[in-house]
Amino acid sequence: MKQLAILGASGHGKVVAEAALRSGWDGVEFYDDAWPGKRKAGKWVVSGDTAALLKALGRFDGVIVAIDGNAIRMEKIAQLQAAGARMATIVHPSAMVSDSVLLGAGTVVMAGVVINADSVVGVGVILNTSCSVDHDGVLGDGVHIGPGAHLADGVHVGDLSWVGIGAAVGQGAQIGQGIVLGVGAAVV
Repeated sequence: MKQLAILGASGHGKVVAEAALRSGWDGVEFYDDAWPGKRKAGKWVVSGDTAALLKALGRFDGVIVAIDGNAIRMEKIAQLQAAGARMATIVHPSAMVSDSVLLGAGTVVMAGVVINADSVVGVGVILNTSCSVDHDGVLGDGVHIGPGAHLADGVHVGDLSWVGIGAAVGQGAQIGQGIVLGVGAAVV
């Protein structure tokens, strides 16, 4: 039985759980720092906080951090990696990921995502529902590409940047580190 621990019991965590179960994980267990106040994530029970997860790491085949905030997500990934956690990478079975794509540890690829040839995706990246990264794209660590956002070929997105829902980024654009592109933004 392949067991996954998910740190972050928000709506995003529930979507990650469903993607994990559809992609071959047998079970998921949630942890969240709002515990014990937060005891449920949809149909799943929240078992404890980060400290409890760190004590339970040996029970899991993988761990994923399902926290929207880029900086917090990367802090938690670093903390888990330092403790020896096996960071999972989740790819929803309806995603289309080229065989030549490099996906970093702790990355989540949601339903309907397309990532084309020779793209490089960093550690702890969220590629949200139905977004696309065309060939030769480079996404730094801790990037979040929002639902329905589209990146043309050769786009580079710096660490901890966020590309909002429905944004469009033109060919070869360079987006710096820690940048926020708003909903529906167009970068040419």
